[in-house]
Order: sequence, then structure tokens, then C-alpha cells
Amino acid sequence: MAKSNINKGFQQITSLSSATGLTVPAGSQLAFINCEGQAVRWRDDGTNPTTSIGHVLNVGETLAYDGNLGLIKFIEVTTSAKLNVSYFE
Repeated sequence: MAKSNINKGFQQITSLSSATGLTVPAGSQLAFINCEGQAVRWRDDGTNPTTSIGHVLNVGETLAYDGNLGLIKFIEVTTSAKLNVSYFE
């Protein structure tokens, strides 16, 4: 399925001390997820990430994610991580 460039919204997540999912706007199929402050770990296989298990998203990196937006979850590796998420149709 081809992706379009219709912006569906923005979310900033600042509470990542436990595994946290996205609040996905209806119709979203793609998210650009940028990490600030501290690294985070993520998983999208139905199991929560931990501070030591999961894919690492380092500070300044952006993840372009077009998998199941309802399954992906994040957790900070150390305190003060922040995610900025832009959603697209």
C-alpha cells in the first residue's frame, strides 16, 4: 500500500519510565519518531521492552515506522528521555 504525505498529527511523549505505546490518530499508517534527552528501547512484537531488552533508538535518531502502530512500545534506558512523533496517512 502506498503511503501519502497527509499529516495526521503530532505527539510528544515525556513519561517513558514504563513501556509506553503511541496514541495513534485514526487513519495513520506511518510515524516518524525522534528521540531526545536519553536513549529509548522499543519492541513491536507484543512484548514490552525493558531498559536492557529491545531495539535502541539513540538521542537524535529518527525511526520511520510503518509497521503496526498499535503494537510498538518504548521505554527510556535512563530518566529524562522524550519522544517526538509525527503521524502520516
